Formats: sequence, C-alpha cells, structure tokens
Amino acid sequence: MTNVTSPKKLPTKLSIPLRNQHLTLLPQRALFWEEKKYLLLSDLHLGKAGHFRKNGSPIPAAVHWKDLVVLGTLVETYRPEKVVLLGDLFHSALNNEWLDFASWMEQYAPLPFVLVKGNHDMLPDAAYDLPQLEVIAEEWPVEPFLFTHKPLIEPKNQRGGWKFPEYNIEADSLYNLAGHIHPGTTVRLGLGQSERMPCFFFGPNIGLLPAFGQFTGCVRMNVTPQDQVYGIVGERSIIPIR
Repeated sequence: MTNVTSPKKLPTKLSIPLRNQHLTLLPQRALFWEEKKYLLLSDLHLGKAGHFRKNGSPIPAAVHWKDLVVLGTLVETYRPEKVVLLGDLFHSALNNEWLDFASWMEQYAPLPFVLVKGNHDMLPDAAYDLPQLEVIAEEWPVEPFLFTHKPLIEPKNQRGGWKFPEYNIEADSLYNLAGHIHPGTTVRLGLGQSERMPCFFFGPNIGLLPAFGQFTGCVRMNVTPQDQVYGIVGERSIIPIR
C-alpha cells in the first residue's frame, strides 16, 4: 500500500504518456485524450437507482443527477470533440432516468457521444436512436487504442485482489482501454488508517478505467511490477500508486 499523508498537496489531475499519446487522468473518474480531444469514461450505470427503487430500496434519483452534473462540468471544461462511453451507460430496463439522460445530452448538441455497449446496455434498439448517440456493439479501434467495455482478457479474483492471468499479446497490437471491472486500490492515510478507492489501472497491453457512476463500488486490483496504478482520493486528487 502507498502512504497518503497530505491530500491537499496531491495533483488534481495527472497527464501520462501511453503509446506515444497523452492521457490526462481526472479525479472525476474520467480521462481526456489530449491528441484526439476525446473525453473517456465508463460504467455510469444510469437507471440503477430506479431499478433498486422498483425492488423496494429507497435510493434517490439524485445520485444520477450528480453524475450528469459532474459529466456536464467536464464537457464544459475540456470541450471534447467526442465523449466516449465504455459501456454500462444504463444499468437495467428502460425507465425515466434514460429519458433524463436523453434530455441532458441535448443541451450539448451537436457534441457526439459514442457508446461501446456493455453487458448492462440492454435497452431496446429504438431507445438508442438519438441524434447525438452512436452505438458500437463490441469494440471500437481508434489507433493506437482499442475501446471495449470488457477487457479483451479479464482478470480473475485471487488472493490479494483481482489479477490478470499471464497472457501474450503482440507488442504492436492496439492497446485495449476498457471498463467493466471497477478497479480499486488501497492506500494508507496515516494514523493507522487505510482506504480503498477507485483507480486507473494500466497493464502492459490493457488499461482499465474506474467506474464513473457514484452508485458503484470498486474491487481491489492485484498489482504487479509491470503495472501502473493511479488512485483517486476523494474525487479531488490523483496519486500514483506504482
């Protein structure tokens, strides 16, 4: 674990090189691809609160409005050419929260949104027929990256956390950026305290984005010396873990 003793001194964003490109990691659990001006995020899970309310849990819809407010602030700050959603935009069956998202998106017209569908994106095809929304079924190559929801090779839950198995991917293959796993890490905060927090995880050929939606959890990643990990402290700072 990494020690974090002075959170106020941590960077509020962090730019890293990857495959000769520059990615700015944001504490709002998104990243900005500088060269293409794409804003990337994953796993909003809109509609999850409505799904839980339908099943008797009193989860307020405001949790999703907060996510959209944060996303709107990022759009206004970074002025992206596209917003790329790496799956699980919507959690469950069609409900009013999808209509809220459609209305919210309109205020940023003509900004295009691209959804690489995830395992939870199961709405009727007609629901996705929105002027600003392009839907891609499984994977979207944009050199030097390959965008998917699930990573091409999925980690397994082992002692010490989720770990990618040994795999062999050609060195010149597109680098896979994905979501789905909801990666997290654990850091020491001082005074004997520690905290699990979402993180950005970059292996040799596969990178994972944290879940953007606040109504989501995270799983601890088992980090190896070849991995780069950046923790998100309180939605305000980024800390390099390895």
